[in-house]
Amino acid sequence: MKKMLIGLVALIVLGFGAMKAYQHFSYGGPSYYTKITEAGKESNDGEGNKQYEYKLTGYDEKGKAKQLKFTVFRDRPLKRNAYLKMTYNKNRGITRWQSVPSKDVPKAARDELK
Repeated sequence: MKKMLIGLVALIVLGFGAMKAYQHFSYGGPSYYTKITEAGKESNDGEGNKQYEYKLTGYDEKGKAKQLKFTVFRDRPLKRNAYLKMTYNKNRGITRWQSVPSKDVPKAARDELK
């Protein structure tokens, strides 16, 4: 009974580890910072839902540039001059973004964004 319980716990731990590895592979990646400088290209999906496409340059914490293309599904465009922290995945592109205050943007990236 004890061996069976240990085996079950080991199986759960291995399953959790495999799930986290898949999540990181599919959605994780380096962070880039950008500043919204345009209104974005507006379009509709045919069902009345608005979306805005952006093509901006993002910078990592060392100031290395990368062209970022992403779509935001909202009723209005993102606020101009707002800073965003974005997670870039080489397989899926931008998988996550969040607005951050300028003080949270690394100095090298902030210098490039001015």
